[in-house]
Amino acid sequence: MFLRDDDSPARRVEKLTRIADVLVERIDRLEESRGSAWSMFQAAVALEQEVQVRTRELEQALADLSERNRELAVARASAEEANRSKTRFLRAASHDLLQPLSAAKLFLSALKDTELDELQRELTGRLTGAFESVEELMHAVLDISRLDSQRIEFQRKPVDLGDLFRRLAVEYAPMAEAKGLRLSFAPTTVLVESDPTFLRRIAQNLVSNAIKYTDRGGVLVGVRQRGERAWLEIYDTGIGIAAADRARIFDEFQRIGREGGAPGMGLGLSIVRRACAKLGHSIAMDSEPGRGTVFRVNLPLAGARDEPARPESACGGPSLRGRVAVVVENDDAMRRALQLLLQDGLGMAVRVAGGIAEALAQMGDEPPDVVIADYNLDNGDTGLQAIAALRAQAGRAVPAIVVSARRAPELGLACQKIGVPVLEKPVAPQDMQAMLQRMLA
Repeated sequence: MFLRDDDSPARRVEKLTRIADVLVERIDRLEESRGSAWSMFQAAVALEQEVQVRTRELEQALADLSERNRELAVARASAEEANRSKTRFLRAASHDLLQPLSAAKLFLSALKDTELDELQRELTGRLTGAFESVEELMHAVLDISRLDSQRIEFQRKPVDLGDLFRRLAVEYAPMAEAKGLRLSFAPTTVLVESDPTFLRRIAQNLVSNAIKYTDRGGVLVGVRQRGERAWLEIYDTGIGIAAADRARIFDEFQRIGREGGAPGMGLGLSIVRRACAKLGHSIAMDSEPGRGTVFRVNLPLAGARDEPARPESACGGPSLRGRVAVVVENDDAMRRALQLLLQDGLGMAVRVAGGIAEALAQMGDEPPDVVIADYNLDNGDTGLQAIAALRAQAGRAVPAIVVSARRAPELGLACQKIGVPVLEKPVAPQDMQAMLQRMLA
């Protein structure tokens, strides 16, 4: 390719032309390469600027999100505080509301035991029904408030379904008889694991609901075991539930099936759903319009007794006549109502007191057979303190009952530690009688 001395001029021109073409080609490639690198550099600069813009936008979005999160946290804290305030208000108001209601029910019970003419019996019956409606509504509102609280604590323990059935039979027999219905409870010795208070509320609402929506036939309550689980089942021969209504029957204030609905506020099944969800008990339902409904609650087994428990009822237990009771109650009306129930209704000898000091003075030489104390007494005293003081003076653990409108878990735990049952206000006379008979048997 290089020039030689012996090359002819034409040969020299050819070689120089080739060399020039190669140089030109190389220069073109170099220029192309330089152009591509410049373009890449420009693209990199533009991309870096775009990244900086997007980074600033992302930082602003994160800042906005952080601010929204702070606002959300403040709003959530405010909502939780409002919910706690509502719960505290309901707890505080419940005692003041249930106190006169409980006294009124006991006075009505005492009035029913006297000689009344036809009009007076009708008025007494209507008053009793009105008070029961108010009581049902208050219990429903308080139950929903407790179940909606995030701080609710359950006292899970073995629950004797046989004992629960006997209590429900006594409680709902009058309601079923008034409608001409058969109310049956299948005998059982099954023990399940649950919160006894809320399991009873679940069963109460289901049985009450079954009776309300049944016009003829009856209601059957029983237990069916499946492996390590048990189904609490409530059958009725009522109006049934249409398929279109089954999704909403567990909502608040729903009364379906016929014109005017059934008596009540439509809150029972809402409480059942909430309680079952909190306790982890699944609930199922089968229904056929015009033929009846069955509700099933799935419960974990806690074991079963070998021997069935002896049936007890409010009218078949031991006599309470002549037994001595000390009543510690700071409300005058409630104190008088309890005195009438125990003294005139059950034939007990009753000593009443408004506080701990007066109760100690009422003890006398012989300790009483039972102490009945309201939880909230004057001057910050409690029924548990009254029971402890009376037991100390008696020198033995006198049987005792706490009567309270409070439904706080800590109250149940405190009473459980000293072996004292709690009777919720409004006090039903048959519940008080049944509890006294069990304690003093």
